[in-house]
Amino acid sequence: MRVAIRVDASQAIGTGHVRRCLALAHALRKSGAELRFVTRSLGIDSVAMIANEGFEGTALLDPPGGVFTPDRAIPHAEWGQVSQARDVEDTAHALGAFAPDWILVDSYAFGAEWHDGVRDRLGCRIAAIDDLADRALDCEVVIDHTFAPDHRAKYAAVLPRNARLLGGPRFALLGPAYADAPRYEMRGEVGSIGVFMGGVDADDVSTRVLDALDLAGFSGPVEVVTTSANPNLEALRKRVAERDRASLLVDLPDLSSFLARHDLQVGAGGGASWERCCIGVPTLLVVVARNQMSVAPLLAEAGIADIAPDPSPYALAEKLAALLVDEARRSDMAEKARRLVDGRGAERVALALLADSLTVRAARVDDSSMLFEWRNHPSTRAASSSSAPIVREEHEAWLAGVLPDPDRELYIGEIGRRAVGSVRFDFGDSDEAEVSLYLDPALHGCGLGPALLLAGEAAADPALIRATVLEANRPSQRLFEHCGYSRSGPTSFEKRRTATLRRAHGGHPHA
Repeated sequence: MRVAIRVDASQAIGTGHVRRCLALAHALRKSGAELRFVTRSLGIDSVAMIANEGFEGTALLDPPGGVFTPDRAIPHAEWGQVSQARDVEDTAHALGAFAPDWILVDSYAFGAEWHDGVRDRLGCRIAAIDDLADRALDCEVVIDHTFAPDHRAKYAAVLPRNARLLGGPRFALLGPAYADAPRYEMRGEVGSIGVFMGGVDADDVSTRVLDALDLAGFSGPVEVVTTSANPNLEALRKRVAERDRASLLVDLPDLSSFLARHDLQVGAGGGASWERCCIGVPTLLVVVARNQMSVAPLLAEAGIADIAPDPSPYALAEKLAALLVDEARRSDMAEKARRLVDGRGAERVALALLADSLTVRAARVDDSSMLFEWRNHPSTRAASSSSAPIVREEHEAWLAGVLPDPDRELYIGEIGRRAVGSVRFDFGDSDEAEVSLYLDPALHGCGLGPALLLAGEAAADPALIRATVLEANRPSQRLFEHCGYSRSGPTSFEKRRTATLRRAHGGHPHA
């Protein structure tokens, strides 16, 4: 599948939008997608950022001179520096030959008008990365990886009801290093502190944090991270050089090691919040933009991080002084943060977008360990007729019996080279079969169930399929209903289909 990504960076926008799109691009490419970025030069060399990660980027024309009148219905319209109509034309022209199946757009400057225009011009589906819900959207998928009590309610007024919503930090768009990166190990005292105020830090909050640490009486090592897009970089270099035991790092490829080696992180309340959560480090979030107030207070209320809505040195010093002496609170924050983000969100989003490319293959003996882990997971057992844990030896004996059985068809669903689930058909004396399936438990909520079931049906080719679903298992009931099954009883479903192959005498033709 071809996926295009439309994203910008500037002093106003920052670099976080490009960073999270690059994280998703890596996951999409790993899952077999062909990628193309489209970006406009708005003062930061986003094309170079994209190229440095190994992706092809097309630069749109620079914004025209003269007065630009932003659309009043889009609160951040000025960030695009051109009208939505103009950007639709430029984007469609840049991507005409690429012919994308999906366009992923990450811009607060564009809304429903942009989505409709690009869809009409290119005939593709639209996925939007958003976290504001402050304008009308008209896309097939919205990815909002921020923390919220109810994402569906958050978007109720601006998003069509039939749109899919991938909401919450479970879908956090982190780079490939985070899934297996070393986590922070809690220590009693704060030996060192890390500071990252975002890729731009236009207001030079990093310097205020250094001042605040002096006011709070912290004399230990401090490591500051920023990027070459920081307009205050030289002034920050000077301030760091003046402070004993302070150092500055610029343009790190990822922050995972930096986050894990310090006992306290001080950072802007933007996308890096989820990177800190994944590593599980205690954090003081400094609010440096209005839109961050929609999420940072919720994290503070849940005890996942502390929040500093006032970035002045004296206010920061007060917050820091309290955290430095409260080991129990820091430990609690670290544990709650780690439970929130596992580092696999970009993979989940990528697989959700590429669900239509799912294929099935016959299961093999070497799938045994993977199938055992999936089937024995508590969430899978809870949805099964038998919820008891499975013994490994019994599982292996079962698989050894299923694989050669001509009346049983066991398939593994894959997207690219990633196995995502299992579907089995148990045939009777005719072209009738009982179906059962389960996904990799790490991929629940990605919408892969229908693709797995339909691909399995096409491979096994029964004329009549029956399924039994626990009465309390509403997700599975909706899955079968979505795939054209009808209820044949309180907990049973069936589907009649026109089979292209028939069971031959003595066994199933796929055996």
